[in-house]
Amino acid sequence: MFIVGLTGGLATGKSTVLSIFRDNNIAVIDADEVARKVLEPGTKAWKELRDYFGEEVLYPDGKVNRLKLGEIVFDDIEKRRKLNAITHPRIQKAMMSMAMMYFFSGHKYIVMEVPLLFETGKMLAFMHKIITVICEDHQQLERLCKRNDFSEVVARKRISCQMPLEQKVARSHFVIDNSGNIESTVKQTESIIKVLHRSKFTWYFRVILLIGFLSVAFGVGHIISNLINNVT
Repeated sequence: MFIVGLTGGLATGKSTVLSIFRDNNIAVIDADEVARKVLEPGTKAWKELRDYFGEEVLYPDGKVNRLKLGEIVFDDIEKRRKLNAITHPRIQKAMMSMAMMYFFSGHKYIVMEVPLLFETGKMLAFMHKIITVICEDHQQLERLCKRNDFSEVVARKRISCQMPLEQKVARSHFVIDNSGNIESTVKQTESIIKVLHRSKFTWYFRVILLIGFLSVAFGVGHIISNLINNVT
């Protein structure tokens, strides 16, 4: 099995593309969904978050107020580092555990959505192919303002904190332009799915594993044979 990394910028349409892969019966891992599970009330990460940031980052029902938390860490480097230290290792561990589950289930490949794939660099080594989702600058700004109820000033600041889309595109194997209608995005995504389905990487990997297994088996068998001959 190989892993396809899906990334992009804030509000460029990563979730839309991920849903298209899911609709095409491709196994997907959504980093945002994993992050929510990692911070569910009562978990170790949730307790550490509450102890460090206080009750102000929680809703009355105990769930994490992610918008409030984002406001707190955005302009405070130390608090942002603390948040990352609490969440990132657990999120990455959970995502890799899910990937292993899919591996043993016999999937040829999976799509893993990682918003900060290039920024953190922690998951890059596991990605066989990378897809970046883009859209026009004005669309990204409008979508982010609408989605998170941000002012234009705040939205621009948030976008500027991520790696420019041009740099992500330059380091990607595929690009999906989500500037148009949904039909266009679906068509681009399904074209990539056809390419991924044709990939021979899985078979090369299986052949290598088989050769390795046979080598080990032959080596063990040879050792046992020598021991028997020496005894007799």
